[in-house]
Amino acid sequence: MAGGITDTGELYSPYVGLVYMFNLIVGTGALTMPKAFATAGWLVSLVLLMFLGFMSYMTTTFVVEAMAAANAQLRWKRMEKRKDDEDEDSSSGASDSDVLLQDGYERAETRPILSVQRRGSANIFEITERVEMGQMASMFFNKVGVNLFYFCIIIYLYGDLAIYAAAVPVSLMQVTCSVTGNHSCSVGDGTKYNDTDKCWGPIRRIDAYRLYLAAFTLLLGPFTFFNVQKTKYLQIMTSLMRWIAFILMIILALIRISKGQAEGHPSMAQPSGIRNLFGVCVYSFMCQHSLPSLITPISKKKHVNKLVLLDYILILAFYSLLSFTAIYCFRNDTLMDMYTLNFTNCEIISVAFIRYFLGLFPVFTISTNFPIIAVTLRNNWKTLFHREGGTYPWLVDRIVFPAITLIPPVLVAFCTHDLESLVGITGAYAGNGIQYLIPAFLAYCSRKDTQLVFGSGTVNKHLSPFRHTFWIVFVLIWGFSCFVFVTANIVLSESKL
Repeated sequence: MAGGITDTGELYSPYVGLVYMFNLIVGTGALTMPKAFATAGWLVSLVLLMFLGFMSYMTTTFVVEAMAAANAQLRWKRMEKRKDDEDEDSSSGASDSDVLLQDGYERAETRPILSVQRRGSANIFEITERVEMGQMASMFFNKVGVNLFYFCIIIYLYGDLAIYAAAVPVSLMQVTCSVTGNHSCSVGDGTKYNDTDKCWGPIRRIDAYRLYLAAFTLLLGPFTFFNVQKTKYLQIMTSLMRWIAFILMIILALIRISKGQAEGHPSMAQPSGIRNLFGVCVYSFMCQHSLPSLITPISKKKHVNKLVLLDYILILAFYSLLSFTAIYCFRNDTLMDMYTLNFTNCEIISVAFIRYFLGLFPVFTISTNFPIIAVTLRNNWKTLFHREGGTYPWLVDRIVFPAITLIPPVLVAFCTHDLESLVGITGAYAGNGIQYLIPAFLAYCSRKDTQLVFGSGTVNKHLSPFRHTFWIVFVLIWGFSCFVFVTANIVLSESKL
């Protein structure tokens, strides 16, 4: 989720960008959404899903606006430097009034941006350079803000890795324990298994889970110590598998409902489930941290905000269809944390290949993403502690940073495989910061810097439709309120135990 989507310079059409964004957003979080819907009630879930989708779209436009402002500043600084070099070469005896001031903001008062535009830039705010969120934070935030940004993104990536590290062993444990036991078709039939139940021979289910976790760590963990890139063909393969799996689940649930075999009777509202639902929805709409990789290669960005809106509408419809077919097809108590496991039951689908494909679907797709997320987290750690002009010793660079990247999420996955809670907590805390607070602060600070550098009359062509300061304040209040609500909900829930 946090890695690059395309190589720098590889352009694609706006509609291809729309597909890439859809594929990026619709991921692991969607597989935990049906159970979150069931535990919170269908009406509350639908309203919250729509509202959080709207909020995510708003902050996406904030990030796009900040990207344009960052591109403008980088372009302006390069042109000013070129102008300085030309002035030094052409007239070494220029008067003091002709010497450009060194500070960027003071230079802006001496020479307005119109002079820069006359030097060949059709639009200084065109998004042509890939500026990652960390770089934007360094440009627009002070030192405290930059450190808080990296803290937030690192916690989110840790949560991502913990979810991935738990999801793969859970799927393998559920499928293989059912195959080797005497209940090869009972994974998704509502039968509740304890972690202490036998899996095969003397091996308990929790033992099988931890064995798979160890194998997963040994196989994919070493990639954290090297550089790895997502290839175009790997992306195509995983996207194709994702589409096939999601469409299959929707069709199978609809067939069962149409035959009158639906067992679900979801309630309208259950306040106790809102906390996890909130985290799952935030996590399931997450794309802000990867927008520079998605938006920059789009060849024509004139209507990028409208295309993003269309994407969010399609994703909202998709999530609603997936969740509603799930909660009406299956009883609340039978819905699994990983929705794909509900289709490993012979009563749902008799074709063994499809059962195993859906049951093992997270194994294939998540395994390809885990090394990418791990390398992204490792690089963020390096950036956070990097000193200008300094280099890390070999031991720190090749051993310490990969180790602190890999060990914590594996330990979390070793202690718990409650995917709904992992997704909920990751989304409710770190996801809240990345999806709401950081974009709002980026929009506010980039607007201030743009006015200071280019003048109050300059208009960012990618200015968010939510350009009034009210929307930034609203997002910030909402984001901080969510922190308080989720924390209070956790404390109250624990006090009742």
